[in-house]
Amino acid sequence: MNLETRILALSSSRVGKGGYLQQAIAEISRFLGEKHLNIAFIPFAFVDENKDPLVAMVKEAFAGLPHAITTATTTDRPVVEQADVIMVSGGNTFKLLHDLYKSGLLEVIREKVLAGTPYIGWSAGSNITGATICTTNDMPIIEPESFRALAFFPFQINPHYYNVVMEGFNGETRDQRLTEFLKLNPGTPVVCLPEGTALLQENGKLTLVGSVPGILMKHSAGDIRKTELPAGIDLSHLCRGND
Repeated sequence: MNLETRILALSSSRVGKGGYLQQAIAEISRFLGEKHLNIAFIPFAFVDENKDPLVAMVKEAFAGLPHAITTATTTDRPVVEQADVIMVSGGNTFKLLHDLYKSGLLEVIREKVLAGTPYIGWSAGSNITGATICTTNDMPIIEPESFRALAFFPFQINPHYYNVVMEGFNGETRDQRLTEFLKLNPGTPVVCLPEGTALLQENGKLTLVGSVPGILMKHSAGDIRKTELPAGIDLSHLCRGND
């Protein structure tokens, strides 16, 4: 694990009936500190052409923090290249990854974050911190160049994790879909993040933070194993491939 890498990967922008980033802002504030920082905000997962409503919600959530937010576009690399912090919103993961590849920003972000630039993402923005986007909940509304993502983590992430079995419903549950992935990719575990949880990587340690437990799903000895992860648990071993 790179000791310089600092990542906050949030399951979602909202928890329950709370406001946009309302529950997350305290952890974001602690993560960024009190020094003024220039944040490059990447809204590519947002499908609407007009990004202003999303940007307004983000800036409102950050109103009490000492940081400046500049919205990046697919044609404005310097905003990302010169930023102190990279922040990526939720939306559609396929759209996000498509635009990151098309703009050439995927590698720019990867290199900056591995060199120490803090990264904050939620939902789709968290999904791309994993090895691929193959465990996203989103519909493939557009085809990215590849499913390979930023790969800050060697495992998969499933944000908004919520496994419900409904009587009379014959479609697959979330666990069944993730089991399908694990059967075809037995060496790659999946960290499931219910709303209200996040992965925090800093000081060479990966921790699950939040108000509820997370879930680890992995293929083990021919079976799919599902383990509850209490808040505060050290998950650094997953970054070493020793799950």
